[in-house]
Amino acid sequence: MWRTNVKVGLVGLVVIGFYTTIAHIIPQLESEVPSSLDLSGATPEALVSAGDQLFHGAGGCTACHGLGTRAPNLLTDHAGEGPIGSRCGTRESGVDCKSYLYESLTDPHKVLVSGFEPIMPDISRQLDNDQLWALVAYLESNGGTVDVTGADIQRTATASAAPAGGAPAGPVAGGSTDPQQLLNANACLGCHMLGGSGGAVGPSFDGIGGRLSADQIREAILDPGATTAKGFEAMAGVMPTTFGSQLTAAQLEAIVGFLSRQR
Repeated sequence: MWRTNVKVGLVGLVVIGFYTTIAHIIPQLESEVPSSLDLSGATPEALVSAGDQLFHGAGGCTACHGLGTRAPNLLTDHAGEGPIGSRCGTRESGVDCKSYLYESLTDPHKVLVSGFEPIMPDISRQLDNDQLWALVAYLESNGGTVDVTGADIQRTATASAAPAGGAPAGPVAGGSTDPQQLLNANACLGCHMLGGSGGAVGPSFDGIGGRLSADQIREAILDPGATTAKGFEAMAGVMPTTFGSQLTAAQLEAIVGFLSRQR
């Protein structure tokens, strides 16, 4: 009898250990987390270089701004006004270029470009203060003059919502596990259709539960470069790879469960 009890106990420990391991894996799956920067004393050239890497990499900016469909083109002409560096000082009365760009990153819905929807999230949840100013400097360099200084970085350092390291300033969507809130907070519908509305940059969420398993949906969120949906090969590499760090395990599973039910 005691041997049976020991066997049952061992099986129970193995099962518990397995699911505990899975629970720890989900929120910690490797993701391209933007590295922390210390640019308070950096030269304009160093700021621009760091911003360039963020814009084309971990910042995820090209997911929308590189296409010119869901958000304005920033590096090329938009509406005959030239690249962003040549037009950013004219967007908001009394606000200079660098201030407007910083505001656009941290309060993106305050001033909307005509013809575009308010889908951009607060980037200070993803990038720290130095990284935000590096992006500003890079954007200014496209058609304009880089005038970001260490004083700008220090002035906003204490007010910046995001802590060093690029970790989210606070729980995404206030920690909510409501999938609709999470999809909106992460600007998912800027690229994906749901209920007949949204973007067409990536595959539609309508019917996705009938096309992909829950595991495949989870993988697509955490490692979007692992596979590319048929017909969207040209968009490969566009989806940000930071969701594994931005979302809690509960939020991730809420999204996966919701999308799995879209049939």
